[in-house]
Order: sequence, then structure tokens, then C-alpha cells
Amino acid sequence: MASPIRKTTKGPGRNYLSTKEGAGMTAAGRKAYNSATGSNLKAPAPSPKTAADKGRKASFCARMSGVVAKAKGPAERAKASLKRWKC
Repeated sequence: MASPIRKTTKGPGRNYLSTKEGAGMTAAGRKAYNSATGSNLKAPAPSPKTAADKGRKASFCARMSGVVAKAKGPAERAKASLKRWKC
């Protein structure tokens, strides 16, 4: 499946944050992806206020921790996203 949006971290039309910034999608990137695919991607929830967001955070942290643990390389983007989510 082809990516519905460009995976760029530089310039005015960027859809992803750099590794130094936390390595997630920008608000504009989420909006473009959601409109292109009909999805409902949400912003990170480092300090969840609802039970649903607490579940999202727990799920994300568990999933990304596995990615970091099983990565063959340094997994810098996954580590940056874990830091951004305060895992």
C-alpha cells in the first residue's frame, strides 16, 4: 500500500516531526492523513485526562517499548516518541 501522505520532516509542508522534536506526526500531518484515509489519528496523550486516553497511552508505551527492545538498530524515532509520550 502506498503512503497517502509524504513522509517529510523538513520544510513548510512537513507532516512529521524530526527525531529531536519527538518523532511523531504534526497536526497538519494527522489532518492530511485523516482526510486522505478516513482515519481518526489523534495527538499524543503524554498526560491523559480521560480513561480512554490512559488506555491509549498504556497501549502505545507497551507497543513502542517492544519496538525498541527488538530493533536491530538504534531505533531513534521509537525512543524519541516514547520520550514525547512520557513513557
